[in-house]
Amino acid sequence: MEHIKHDLEWNLKAETPLRIIIVGAGIAGLVAAIGLKRSGHDIVILEQVSKFVEVGAGIQMAPNATRILGRFGLLDKILEKANLLEKNSMRRYADNYELGTAPLMPQIAVIYGAPLGVLHRADLQRILLEGAKAENVKIRFDARVVEADPDFEARVKLNSGEWIEGDVVIAADGIKSDIRRQMADIHSVHDQSMPTGDAAYRIIIPKEKLEHDPEALALLESNNGMRWMGPGGHVMAYPIKNNTVYNMVLIHPQQPGLENEESWTTQGDKREMLDFYSQWNDLVKRLISYVPEGEIMEWTLNIHRPLPSWIENKVALIGDACHPMLPYVAQGAAQAIEDAAVLAVCLTLTPHVRVALAIYTLVRKSRGEAIQQSASTTKTALHLPDGPEQEKRDEAIRNARGKEGRGGRNPDLWADREWQDFMWGVDVMRETVERWEEWKERVDGCALEAVGASIVA
Repeated sequence: MEHIKHDLEWNLKAETPLRIIIVGAGIAGLVAAIGLKRSGHDIVILEQVSKFVEVGAGIQMAPNATRILGRFGLLDKILEKANLLEKNSMRRYADNYELGTAPLMPQIAVIYGAPLGVLHRADLQRILLEGAKAENVKIRFDARVVEADPDFEARVKLNSGEWIEGDVVIAADGIKSDIRRQMADIHSVHDQSMPTGDAAYRIIIPKEKLEHDPEALALLESNNGMRWMGPGGHVMAYPIKNNTVYNMVLIHPQQPGLENEESWTTQGDKREMLDFYSQWNDLVKRLISYVPEGEIMEWTLNIHRPLPSWIENKVALIGDACHPMLPYVAQGAAQAIEDAAVLAVCLTLTPHVRVALAIYTLVRKSRGEAIQQSASTTKTALHLPDGPEQEKRDEAIRNARGKEGRGGRNPDLWADREWQDFMWGVDVMRETVERWEEWKERVDGCALEAVGASIVA
C-alpha cells in the first residue's frame, strides 16, 4: 500500500495465551481486542449497551493511529471510508483571511510512513466491530460492569451480580468509567470532571443542502480542512463520507444552564449557535444556516485531573478511561489506539501480567498526558480575543516552519511541525519492542506496587 511502510509487521505470538477481559466495546476496547486476539490470547468484551447505534460525526485518524491499524489488518477498510485531507487552512474568523496552510497528504504519509484521514465515527466503529468479529472475539452485549475486584484481581462484577474471571482486566469503559473511579478512590483522589468553560456543536451537512451555494459546495468537494479562529471559539471543518457530507465542529463558550454532562447526544439550539457566530464571516454563517433543525449536537468540554496510576494489580485503564482528550489536537482516538497497541505488545512479550502492565504505564502515561495537556495549550492560542496577542499569534502562523524546514513554531500545535513529529512520528509499538529489555530493567528495579506512581516520575 502506497500510504504506509510496513517496517514492523505485527506477527508476534503470545508466549503464554491469557484470558483477557475487556470492559467496553468502543474504539480503545475493540482495537485492544483485535491486537490481542491476533497474538493468540482469549478475549471477551463486556459491553453495557444491547446494540450499537450510530452516534457522533467526523473523526480524525492521524498517522500514529493508522500505522497501528495497518499492522492489525484494518487500514484497507479504513481507507475505503476515509477522506485523505490534502491541507489544513488556518483562517481569521471575521473576513475569512487565510493566515497559513499546513500541508497534509500525501506529504504526511511520506514523512511518517502512514496516512492521515478523516471519516465518520460510526464507520470507524463498524469497521472495528467487523474486525473483532472476523478474529472471533467474543462480545457480550447488555453486560454492564459495575465494579472490579476490590483488590483489583482479574475479575469484574456485572449488574446482574455475575462475576467474570480472567488473567487480566482492561478497562476501556470511557470517560464515565466506573473502574477509573474505583482506582481513584483507593488513592483518595476525588475523580470529578471540571468544565473548561467551552462547549462544542457537532454538525454534519448533507450535500443536497449545499448544492445551491457554489462556495460551500467547493469546500465539500475539496479534501481540505478549514480552521477558523476567533475570540472565544473556533471552527474545524472537513468533508467526510466520500465528499457527500460536510462535517463541522464549532467550539464556543458554554451557555449558562447547559449541563456539564459528558454526552454525545444532547441536542443543541440552532438559534444560540447562529447568535454566537453572527460576527463571523459570511461563509461560516451560511454553512451553519444549512444545518437541518433538530440535528445539532452539543456537549460540554470538561477536563479530568491526571490519575496517580493507570494500573492496579491486574487491572489497566485505557483510552478515555485514563486520559480523556479535549478536541483541539484531534488525538482522542489516536491515543486510545496507542494504549491498545502497547498493551497488545506488552501482554504478548511476557506472561507476567503485572510486569506487562507496569511496562505499559512506562511507555504510555507520560506521553498520553503530555498530548492531553497540549490540547489545553492549543485552545488558548486558538481563542484569543482581537488585540496584540492575537496579532502576534497570526504573525507566528504566517511565519511557521513549513516543509522546507524554515520558519518558527506554529502556535496551533496541531499544525506545528515539531509537535507533529511528537504526536505522529513516535511509533509506540516499535519503541515498546525495541526497548523491551530497558523497560524490563526499569520495572525490575522498582517494587511493582510503586509502578503506578513513583516509577513514572
